Amino acid sequence: MQANLLRRIVVKAGTNLLTSGGDKLDLSFMSSLVNQLIQLHDRGLEVALVSSGAVAAGRHALDTRYGPENEVQLTRFYNKRIPFRQVLAAVGQSKLMREYELLFSKQNVFVAQALLTRRDIADRAGYLNIRNTLVSLLSMGVVPILNENDVVESKELEGDSIGDNDTLSALVANLIDADLLVLLGDTEGLYTADPNVYANASLITRVDNIDTLQARASGTSNTQGRGGMVTKIEAARLATSSGTPVVIAHGNELDVLLRLTSGELIGTWFSPTSNPLESRQRWMLSIMSPNVALQIDKGAANALIYNNSSLLPAGIQMSRGRFKRGEVIPILNEEGSRIAVGIVNYDVDDIERIMGLHSDLIGSTLGHEYGEEVVHRNNLVLL
Repeated sequence: MQANLLRRIVVKAGTNLLTSGGDKLDLSFMSSLVNQLIQLHDRGLEVALVSSGAVAAGRHALDTRYGPENEVQLTRFYNKRIPFRQVLAAVGQSKLMREYELLFSKQNVFVAQALLTRRDIADRAGYLNIRNTLVSLLSMGVVPILNENDVVESKELEGDSIGDNDTLSALVANLIDADLLVLLGDTEGLYTADPNVYANASLITRVDNIDTLQARASGTSNTQGRGGMVTKIEAARLATSSGTPVVIAHGNELDVLLRLTSGELIGTWFSPTSNPLESRQRWMLSIMSPNVALQIDKGAANALIYNNSSLLPAGIQMSRGRFKRGEVIPILNEEGSRIAVGIVNYDVDDIERIMGLHSDLIGSTLGHEYGEEVVHRNNLVLL
């Protein structure tokens, strides 16, 4: 992408970067990151930051007060049903924001905090309210700093719901129609194999089709973070599906954000796989249920891709997972590659009874009917 076409970017910084692999926030790194963001801001770019680090900041604060063994000592003070990471996040989030506010205020740049859960985004009205708020902040020259709301979303901490800030950053990029998403981590990008194991592993500088990617995910997270290369690839898939290019790069690369936004190729570039989508399609991608799917035959896949058709029960081969009518689920081709997402008109039990049948048999088979399409073309997004 040409640098002069950039208008709005999202930057994600992971825990391992923000702590430099240690047990507390690295203020030197945070200062360098903020200085780059301020320079982008001064160039006229609108910048949103998705920042990890709250749990690490909370852990260090409690270590300082109670000693390194606090997780053993302190858990007895809290309800056992509440994961201790939520306690750490509650303690650390304000400390993380205080450091950011101090750093940005040195250059008279205002910041705003936004804590999100998937429930906020899944609700259509909530999605639009969040979008309007973020876009308004950006237009006023305020830098939004976003994180998962770990304090109220316990399932997030266990891998359900949003689950990690790589995914959150892709959702934010979709929300605000970002022109670029930069995932900063502690590895240079995506390699052909794990460079820590294979000496001949080489950096992949460009990915045009994630589905044909034959690389091995490397640079997995340590105990401080919850991300890793796999989550970054999935975040890249989500963002590029909405028309936003993605870069995975090392956060300690000198002036990495300034160089990337000036057009320099650093790390691994993921090309967008579609033109920017309209708001409703972006919302559908954002609330897609991650652990379910419908797999369809070649004829049905071709009809969706080339004929702008709806998905009919005759073309469905199998279902995966449990879902209800009205959910947004992925649609896979015969090879198992994701080709679309859509809002289903029937729940999984109904679909398993009618898949492979002609549409005129739906009513007599089920005893009810919500239309001849399992997914109507107006409720479907091709990837």
